[in-house]
Amino acid sequence: DGYRNTNQVSDDYRYQDGNYDTPNDGYYRGGDEPAQDEDAQSDVTEGHDEDDEVYEGEYQGIPHPDDIKEKQKKRAPAVDDEYRDRADLMAERMEDEEQLAHQYENIIEECGHGRFQWTLFFVLGLALMADGVEVFVVGFVLPSAEKDMCLSSSNKGMLGLIVYLGMMVGAVLLGGLADKLGRRQCLIISLAINAAFAFLSSFVQGYGFFLFCRLISGLGIGGTLPIVFAYFSEFLSREKRGEHLSWLCMFWMIGGIYASAMAWSIIPHYGWGFSMGTKYHFHSWRVFVLVCALPCIASLVALKFMPESPRFLLEIGKHDEAWMILKQVHDTNMRAKGEPERVFTVSYIKTPKQVDEFIEIQSSTGTWYQRWLVRITTTLKQVWDNVLYCLTAQYRMNTLMLAVVWFTMALSYYGLIVWFPDMIRYFQDEAYESRVKIFDEEEVSHFTFNFTLENQIHRNGEYRNDKFIGMKFKEVRFEDSLFEDCYFEDVRSSETFFENCTIISTVFYNTDLYEHKFINCRLINSTFMKEKEGCHIDFEEDNDFLIYLVSFLGSLSVLPGNIISALLMDKIGRIKMIGGSMLISAVCCFFLFFGNSESAMIGWQCLFCGASIAAWNALDVITVELYPTDKRATAFGILNGLCKFGAILGNSIFSSFVGITKVVPILLASSALVGGGLLALRLPETREQVLM
Repeated sequence: DGYRNTNQVSDDYRYQDGNYDTPNDGYYRGGDEPAQDEDAQSDVTEGHDEDDEVYEGEYQGIPHPDDIKEKQKKRAPAVDDEYRDRADLMAERMEDEEQLAHQYENIIEECGHGRFQWTLFFVLGLALMADGVEVFVVGFVLPSAEKDMCLSSSNKGMLGLIVYLGMMVGAVLLGGLADKLGRRQCLIISLAINAAFAFLSSFVQGYGFFLFCRLISGLGIGGTLPIVFAYFSEFLSREKRGEHLSWLCMFWMIGGIYASAMAWSIIPHYGWGFSMGTKYHFHSWRVFVLVCALPCIASLVALKFMPESPRFLLEIGKHDEAWMILKQVHDTNMRAKGEPERVFTVSYIKTPKQVDEFIEIQSSTGTWYQRWLVRITTTLKQVWDNVLYCLTAQYRMNTLMLAVVWFTMALSYYGLIVWFPDMIRYFQDEAYESRVKIFDEEEVSHFTFNFTLENQIHRNGEYRNDKFIGMKFKEVRFEDSLFEDCYFEDVRSSETFFENCTIISTVFYNTDLYEHKFINCRLINSTFMKEKEGCHIDFEEDNDFLIYLVSFLGSLSVLPGNIISALLMDKIGRIKMIGGSMLISAVCCFFLFFGNSESAMIGWQCLFCGASIAAWNALDVITVELYPTDKRATAFGILNGLCKFGAILGNSIFSSFVGITKVVPILLASSALVGGGLLALRLPETREQVLM
């Protein structure tokens, strides 16, 4: 003990409470003074109370023995922490977190709800809007992209699912990182990834690269949902949380409306673009992809001016930073209310005991990539530990029940959202086929066709010395026909085929009548010259306008449900909201049996979307409230990732029954909603609970 280092010595000579502390090293003891004479004692203390007595050593910088003992008691727990059991430290941390939860609730109430929260509301709303846009983008561009990139049916299906796959991975990964690196930082990373790859995808020409860009773009935007709700909830008091998180959900609806309106106004204008030679084409659907990245970019810029969540900072022991942000929130709201003189009265906030150990390699040790490798692997391990924590005994049952509710909701909702437009297209195709014109045994010679032929079937016809110049074939079939000494030039076709035809001495110049369009045909002395290269958008589809309108109305129909859920969320509770909404949505599914026309399907879609949105909003709220701060975004990310997996299954299953039967999709969706709704009623109510 005699060989004490300078740090200990300097710590001992600290100025505390007006006294300079000296080391308790045995050279001086305040209690070892020789006994004084009784008369002398009475003279010294005469006229003085004991409370007013001044200790002699105070002016010499010598500590009082009682101060030394108190100081040693305070030091003792800190010294022993490294020898204490981890379970004891975790128990102490949980006790600290409970104290912090109640203190933080009081602090947020003191800060009030005002300008700061509304500013953050719109900033995070733009991020949520970007998430809503991402879901619709691929569906809107597929009809154009499939012709622009020569997509097969399997390629189209993969492009439709790849975004959900990216969002599933992004929700789990970025949601977990938000509990370790911070809400604001991870949200900026998430939006930056989405904006960069969405922008890049609008310029790439190849299918493979486009698919990759949409995958990474989906991965980026997948992290926004869990982070946004965790972030915003930590600035809200208990009495405001349910309502304002529900209002925030409206931005997802606004994203759908925005995407539908932009698709409707941009994609049909095929000339809105440019070409560079014959290989590079920038058509209107690519302009639409660019425009859809704007909400993400706007949110990304605005986030630069917003602070980190103070609740997260307190969780990792950054007391001073959290205090400054809370003071900023308080002062901003008080100035907006016209009360700038109001003082932020909080001076100290409880911070939980830090038990996580983060391995850090010093700059003098190892190479830079070794240091980064350790940082990354350590952070990922912590994320994985958080994932496992959500399945511990304390949270296992809630996590499993929420997982079932999220999955059943996603399976039915996203499955039907894809099924509705497909069924409308099916009804349109049926109506289109019913108007087909059939020509039998027609004979045409020395005639020039320079106009569009559409929705026709020509059987057993004979065409001699005819010219087909600068024309279009749309949904035209030639069956068992003869073409002799004919000339085709600059011909464009869509869904046009020649079956069992005989083609003699005929020239095809600059056409897109490729080999696969001639089925069991005999080509005798015929020539194909300068075939059209690449893929072309041949016709403006009138059906597309209706699809945009359907998506627009479907997004708009959730507005009443959003308003009702926001107003009633804190009155009737989250559990009743989820259960009631899912059961009402299940009833709406049965009415789909009566949807035998386009208008009926549109009406039932709007009713279903309006009824189900309340369940989505309540699910978001209860997921935020059921988990502690250091696990909140991780748990939300896991459940949201499972939701996207349900969306992938729903899309695949429901679309396979289009044109075959309505019974399976309707029964599957309604039974999933009933099962999930009944299970949701067993979840704990959280509206009176403070955020842990």
